[in-house]
Amino acid sequence: MSDLSVIPIDPSRLEAIRDAGKDEHGNPFAEYPAAGWEPLRCCLRVARDGERIALISYSPLTQPSPWAEVGPVYVHADACEGYVSGELPPELRTGPRILRSYHADGSLDYDDIVYVPGGEDLEPALRELLARPAVAAVHVRASLTQCFTYEVRLR
Repeated sequence: MSDLSVIPIDPSRLEAIRDAGKDEHGNPFAEYPAAGWEPLRCCLRVARDGERIALISYSPLTQPSPWAEVGPVYVHADACEGYVSGELPPELRTGPRILRSYHADGSLDYDDIVYVPGGEDLEPALRELLARPAVAAVHVRASLTQCFTYEVRLR
């Protein structure tokens, strides 16, 4: 088991969104068949062609904050197995990615934002960031759109 804590979308938040039939920002929870490339934030893998998925608005930060950005994320339309491994997710562990680091109070750590080029493993950069005293958490994000993919902390 790794000393990394890999955190997908909170399953209880996602269950509440499914039950409400809308995301936390009022958008309808509309499901459709996956094309097979969509990164799923519930189980941290790429969707398989034809799976039922939904695109929702999501903010990984739950406290009111100027850094509580909202962005589009793909999730399974129905509850799935989720993600519980301490290891980085195999299908979403390489660049190109932006690693955004955050302080313990949830504020963005502007000095420690890292770009990981295509094909490179994220783990060395994540470990380097998480070793810095100012960094409490790192959000792994898409490089172009900067959409949230998952969070990483040390256990």
